[in-house]
Amino acid sequence: MTEIVEHSVRLAAPSISTTFDTVVDSLQRACRAVYGDALVSVAVFGSVGRGAPRPDSDIDVLLVVDPLPNGRMARVQGFSAVEANMEPDVTAARVVGVHTRISPVFKTKEECKRGSPLFLDMVEDARLLVDRDGFFAAVLDRLRTRLAELGSRRVWRGSAWYWDLKPDYQAGDVFEL
Repeated sequence: MTEIVEHSVRLAAPSISTTFDTVVDSLQRACRAVYGDALVSVAVFGSVGRGAPRPDSDIDVLLVVDPLPNGRMARVQGFSAVEANMEPDVTAARVVGVHTRISPVFKTKEECKRGSPLFLDMVEDARLLVDRDGFFAAVLDRLRTRLAELGSRRVWRGSAWYWDLKPDYQAGDVFEL
């Protein structure tokens, strides 16, 4: 008598990190395709930049594009082509339980040079996917240097943080980042 043994093979679902890496790679390729030579930098920050995403984490991304149209709505409209290019990878991520969305911030080179409080969220955790001529790395390096000069420190409270920008601050002190 012949015994028939059935074996089932269960393929492991990709990890959350692997799934996010796939979507982030898709984001980088789509930005290059849509913005071409105008693309200066793409920086992922937040939980995905830190390498600690949850299945429902959004992908916070800074796009430095020169030139950009004036106004957020015009910039978002231009980004819709990036989202369309990414749709297959975002859909595949949903199938394995990762329900993400892209949360873009748009800046020109000149806007970056003026600085932004948002850059504090990036100074330790940004992952630069594109950075032509090291432009945004230099912006972050200048901010890191200034924070060090002030003795600034990021203070964690659970999974959130705040910046103590000038620990030796005295009433009436004025300082700039």
